[in-house]
Amino acid sequence: MTTTADTDRRTMPEGAEDTRPERSERGRRLLAGRDPLAWLIGAVTLLIGAVFVVIDLAYNQGNLIAPLDDVYIHLQYGEQFGQGQPFRYNDGDPVSTGASSLLYAFVLGAAYAIGFQGSLFLVFAVVLGVVCLAVTAGLTYHLGRTLVGRTVGVWAGVLVAVSGPLQWGAASGMEVGLTALLVMATLLSFTRERPGERFVWTPVLAALLAIVRPEGMVFALLLVGAMLWTLRGARRAGRLRGGAWRAAAWTLLPLVTTAGQYLFYRIATGTFSANGVQSKSFLTHQPVFYLGEFVDQVMHNVRGAIGFFNGTTNQDFAFPGALAVFLLGLAYLLATRRTWRPLLVVIGLGFAGVVLSVSTLNTALIHELRYFHPFMPLYLLLIVCGAYALSRVARNERSRRIGLHTALVVVLLFSLVALPVWGVRLGREAATIRDTDVSVGAWIRGNLPADAVVGVKDVGAIAYFGDRKVVDTIGLATNGLAEASNNGTGSLYEALWRLPEEDRPDYFAVYEPRPGAPMQPLIDAGVLGAPIAVFPVRAPFDLDGRRIVPFTDTKVYPANWQLAGSGERSPVDGDVRDYLNTGALDSEEHHDYEPRMALTGLQPESLLRRQGNVIDSGRVIVGGETFTAHNLKPGEPLTIASRVLAPGQVKSVRVLVNGQDVGTWRFSAKDNEWTVEEFTVPADAVTSSTATIELQPERPLLAPYPEYTSFGYWFLQ
Repeated sequence: MTTTADTDRRTMPEGAEDTRPERSERGRRLLAGRDPLAWLIGAVTLLIGAVFVVIDLAYNQGNLIAPLDDVYIHLQYGEQFGQGQPFRYNDGDPVSTGASSLLYAFVLGAAYAIGFQGSLFLVFAVVLGVVCLAVTAGLTYHLGRTLVGRTVGVWAGVLVAVSGPLQWGAASGMEVGLTALLVMATLLSFTRERPGERFVWTPVLAALLAIVRPEGMVFALLLVGAMLWTLRGARRAGRLRGGAWRAAAWTLLPLVTTAGQYLFYRIATGTFSANGVQSKSFLTHQPVFYLGEFVDQVMHNVRGAIGFFNGTTNQDFAFPGALAVFLLGLAYLLATRRTWRPLLVVIGLGFAGVVLSVSTLNTALIHELRYFHPFMPLYLLLIVCGAYALSRVARNERSRRIGLHTALVVVLLFSLVALPVWGVRLGREAATIRDTDVSVGAWIRGNLPADAVVGVKDVGAIAYFGDRKVVDTIGLATNGLAEASNNGTGSLYEALWRLPEEDRPDYFAVYEPRPGAPMQPLIDAGVLGAPIAVFPVRAPFDLDGRRIVPFTDTKVYPANWQLAGSGERSPVDGDVRDYLNTGALDSEEHHDYEPRMALTGLQPESLLRRQGNVIDSGRVIVGGETFTAHNLKPGEPLTIASRVLAPGQVKSVRVLVNGQDVGTWRFSAKDNEWTVEEFTVPADAVTSSTATIELQPERPLLAPYPEYTSFGYWFLQ
């Protein structure tokens, strides 16, 4: 039995649900997916997508170029997958988790394996996205028809077809089209299987949705709850007897695939977090996590997302007030469609979950809000439902129809006006990527030695076109570098020079602004030599004065590691019992190192400095530090030596050993260069082989605070 509520039927009372099965041959054809309206909507979507592809070609002299560097990250993973090295960004690399879509990597790998190689590989990705969007538009029509009626379905499908953000995302080569298709297919499958209270295909589709995007996982897991709720009601009513537990277990398939994905991450990389999350999440993107700062940053992104979806920005995502109409549509369906209430709860909570989860990323509001694109079809459908709800205010059916169509024509006009803008954006941004990352990759392929290792910031096109082993300084494709990069240049340097010599970058192709740690300290320290190639960005700005890339030029530098590790040698004579290298994350972890900043929100960024023939990393401290020294001789005096750069007014700290105040450490440090400072801990304070040492402000509450850079601590006896 299929539940519908078709407003075109005059026999249905207002607000009632039609639970009668379709009796006619035409009805059976519609349910079987042969509805000509769905095919027409899909064809229009496909045609507009083709126009977007033509615009891309026109901006790039007949060549298809992706508008995001991230597309080439997926293509690189897909190519490696197709060559039998799944999830290894370079030949022989450890497995990494830089591909944000596990399923998309499989799909691209399969395409590469069957012959979509070279220039055809991106063609496949783009065509797949456009075709998936066309199917999504048809599915949106069917879902709208099921929830409300054919008129709502048609309008929703048409708005999907002419959506500029969706067409941009589908033609970008990202997994937007595939994810959108799985979102709508899963929800539609639920409506088909819910009346029979048996879920066969919905768990399968939800399982795929869970591994196509982290945001899709939110919807997939919520749908597990809706399916279990439905089965519970059927069992309590006595309609589900034999195989009840088996049916319930099958609905858990999305949960199994989700757990399997994170277990794979854990086994492969030692952490449950994907590299992209480690690099971009507000939970990990700075050295110290502050809950208040995290909430502030997330809410800033939430407010920004609300502005985009409410049409109050200049990004042309929606008409002004769209969010209110969306919420009205959801509320109307919850009030009048009791049969679909579990599904509608999933939709409402799913949207909230997606917005919140995406808002935890520092990239949430860039790249045309691409993380939100797959959920636009559902958003547009609920907007149409909201317009339908508003039309119910009219007293007679004719007025309702006129009001509904008038309101939606206005919405359509907003979309049509914005559609060419998104086409131009696609072309301009693709040309910008060609001007920058693609050009750098092509130069590297023709000018650097075949065995060269290149450190990069944008890891996609440079690796894909450069045909050289790359090290991702941001940490998407190179395990372990995301945390180092987030801690600053000093930590990144320490992680890079500790790589095996054959994996250490011989060259760097990088730019200066964020994302990623600043590069200038590496230049100042002589780790990066004079640039051998400079690629200024010539692509014009858009009307808002921005580009898809955050930099004005990319430079290629030779690397010089001759002084690597020079900062670890003790600056004083004596028996070194232990050494804490501040800035080196493994050393800090081993010594329970923790900066104690004087004010919430201050970050102990790691920096890199060269003085003479010594290069060392350090942390900028405002307040104090705590750490543990190991391998000590109890009952003997302990000398703590440190390189210190102290430009602030206060040049002293209180020293506590295992909670005992042992005196004041006064620095003789100069403003512009480090000095070597020593402090002696009395023998009676060294009571075991380990000692917890705290450096504290002498006035803990009030400014001015100790402000210094500690480059490391040597413990001598």
